[in-house]
Amino acid sequence: MGWWQINADTLARSRFVLSPLAETFASLKLLHAGTAAHPGERAWLQAHLPAYQQHLEMDPVTALLVRSGLGRSWIADFLTPTPRDGETFEEGLARVRAARPEDARAHLKVSLAGPLPTALDRDDLPDRAADLLSYVWTETVRPYWPRRRRVLEADVIARLAQVSRGGWAAVLDGLRPGTRWLGDSRFQVNLHEYPPREISGAELVFVPVTPKAGWVSWAEPERRYAVIYPCRGALADVSDRPPPASLGALLGTARAALLVLLDSPLSTTQLVALTGQGLGSVGRHVKILLDAGLVERRRAGRSVLYSRTAAGQVLVDAQNGADTCRG
Repeated sequence: MGWWQINADTLARSRFVLSPLAETFASLKLLHAGTAAHPGERAWLQAHLPAYQQHLEMDPVTALLVRSGLGRSWIADFLTPTPRDGETFEEGLARVRAARPEDARAHLKVSLAGPLPTALDRDDLPDRAADLLSYVWTETVRPYWPRRRRVLEADVIARLAQVSRGGWAAVLDGLRPGTRWLGDSRFQVNLHEYPPREISGAELVFVPVTPKAGWVSWAEPERRYAVIYPCRGALADVSDRPPPASLGALLGTARAALLVLLDSPLSTTQLVALTGQGLGSVGRHVKILLDAGLVERRRAGRSVLYSRTAAGQVLVDAQNGADTCRG
């Protein structure tokens, strides 16, 4: 297993960061795999996978680059520069494009665990990778980015609340498969047999993405380390589809949207992040849903979580059925 040695000060200074480039690379991985983890991913793949496949069919060199760069157990490092706080997609993409060709070829050999295919023995690999990431961002991620950003912010809110309740160990154990706190200042980051790394005193960030993907990256000699992880499943499956029209007509669009989201427990802060509604508006709508018996609340540590009641579930199911019949 791969693990990092982290002292308490480094962990205390660590933070969560949102990265449009990491979200785009995770989406590239999903397009490459072509397998959905939940209905939201399935709808997204149906909308974008055919065009992506056609795009690569027209560029076999880049198609080979993607297959080689994703590798079997290690991603070519130049494809995943370590995220920086506040970095735009364009700024991150510039770092991919600025990779030295010889470094790109060396990284591909590592991801392939073998020799470089002859077709990839060329100097334009960073440009090709950047162009493909730009395509994925423009065509498949940017149209959804405001919504995805709110989902990622909601995940960060939940993780920070977990830190306040149970400390970092509880958070690290559940970031993604293969991560766990081993004790004695050791953090297991994956299941691969790689030498441990001493990162005490380094900059450490945690970066959520909405696809079910994850990896680690680091930048030397700057000593910046990142763990990219999939956001919580209940949040990742939030789609851009509006609530049933009949439910919106009955409750109002804003309250209907909240009721649909509350199939899993969420706090008002998470609901604000997911919907873009103001805290006051969310509070008023949730109170009306509470008074109507459509949602319930319970306390979890310092947080108050809301979820649909059986009556709320019946109402959502009935309105979904009504809209389907009309369609």
